[in-house]
Amino acid sequence: MQLKYIPFSKTGYFSSLICNYLDENPQLKPFYNHFPNLDNFKFQIEEKQVSFQLESRTVLVERLKKQYQNIDTSKLTLQNIERLQLENTFTITTGHQLNLFTGPLYFLYKIVSTINLTNDLKQKYPESNFVPIYWMATEDHDFEEINYFNFKGKKVHWNKASSGAVGELSTEGLEDVFNLLSKELGTTKNANYLKTLFENAYVKNQNLADATCFLANELFKDYGLVIIDANDKDLKKQFIPFIEDELLNQTSFNNVSETIQKINELPNQPYGIQVNPREINLFYLKENLRERIVFEDGVYKVLNTDIVWSKRDILSHLYEMPERFSPNVIMRPLYQEVILPNLCYIGGGGEIAYWFQLKQFFNKVNVPFPVLLLRNSVLIQSESQSKKLQKLNILDKDVFLKRDAFINKKVRDISNIDIDFSEQKDYLVQQFQSLYKLAEQTDESFIGAVKAQEVKQLKGLDNLEKRLLKAQKRKLSDQVLRMTELQNELFPNQSLQERNTNFSEFYLEYGNQLIPKLIENLEPLKSEFIIIRL
Repeated sequence: MQLKYIPFSKTGYFSSLICNYLDENPQLKPFYNHFPNLDNFKFQIEEKQVSFQLESRTVLVERLKKQYQNIDTSKLTLQNIERLQLENTFTITTGHQLNLFTGPLYFLYKIVSTINLTNDLKQKYPESNFVPIYWMATEDHDFEEINYFNFKGKKVHWNKASSGAVGELSTEGLEDVFNLLSKELGTTKNANYLKTLFENAYVKNQNLADATCFLANELFKDYGLVIIDANDKDLKKQFIPFIEDELLNQTSFNNVSETIQKINELPNQPYGIQVNPREINLFYLKENLRERIVFEDGVYKVLNTDIVWSKRDILSHLYEMPERFSPNVIMRPLYQEVILPNLCYIGGGGEIAYWFQLKQFFNKVNVPFPVLLLRNSVLIQSESQSKKLQKLNILDKDVFLKRDAFINKKVRDISNIDIDFSEQKDYLVQQFQSLYKLAEQTDESFIGAVKAQEVKQLKGLDNLEKRLLKAQKRKLSDQVLRMTELQNELFPNQSLQERNTNFSEFYLEYGNQLIPKLIENLEPLKSEFIIIRL
């Protein structure tokens, strides 16, 4: 086992917003609460302890026990659920869609980061308890984003018509996916475990929420992970005041819109906006239906349906059936923080970016804003790949380069001739400076002609450099091919491994040591990209 680290800013895969956040750029301070370091969690604990009521803990524990009554989980997970009743117990939360067979690898990294942070916090604050939470996005409706995973360069796809919340989606048809996957996996001991895992999760459970819960529990129950499905009437009862405020006052729209304007006004930082709020950030949810609620012509409507309410009627319906009201991406973080004694949300760069838009909204509704932590990012290298990198003299930072830049750099590195014409270009520019001075002293009308000639000659040098580089690529084609094949293995489809590859590929190789090795080596508060050589 060997670990190496690369700053996120040096990888080329993370936005300026995330890199500036990790550098604690003061411009971003108004958009978050406490920066993620162990000392700052003291303040977060104090804030949450005051705001989170015992009644909320009671409801949470009761609902979790209900959800776990048919799940074969670990003693540690059951203990963590019981601990949530105590005023000195807090959660660390990550969330994810119900991707088929976990989807990309970063599903694992999110949860491992969450588990490891609870362990770090327990060492720092032994008088408190910290519970890792996986929030299943059961109310999501973007089925096309979750109905496949990649395995050895092939897309394993679940073809099915869908509507409504994905958590309630029937697993009918996944037996065909299981049969297809079984052929691809092979017959090794690790392959047989993966087959059993997939079959028990997706063939033997009736809906996608139960299947995903089974799968995540099997992978992480030994570490005390608690899985929550917040699509629950009793949990949503606690959220009724915030839903009512959203329907009547559009508080989220007003405050998030103001925050977006402030972000756009930051000097020299074109961050862009991750999510735009709607006037009402709620869906209406029932069987085979999840559609937006809008206020038009003095009444509340559900888009693409005939459902209409007056103000009095929709509020009456809310109090009677709160489970029918589903928060969208703007309101879901608030819902999470209302029903959990949560200190920190762990997510990817895109998630952290939209959380930055929410702090003013949280302040307005008097809910503590959690610590925001970028999940661990990992590149797993096999021993064979590591040896190839060394043999080809490829540095860790080089393999993160985009394809053309990677090839060009390596061709220059291994060539026995100098393909960098920077020195010649600099010399040419200096020569033209003399010509500019001469033109100014004689006839200024010649300045344009001198400029045109300078551009022409610099362009000529560029073309010569490109032709020489192209010729060297042909000459070194065997080495270029080996390098690009290796980069393709590590960066499939020219993207990060963790955003493409499914965990099953590595489980075939490393078996039940895969997750323990990740638990052992991922450090959630270390703000660097991790390269693990197994």
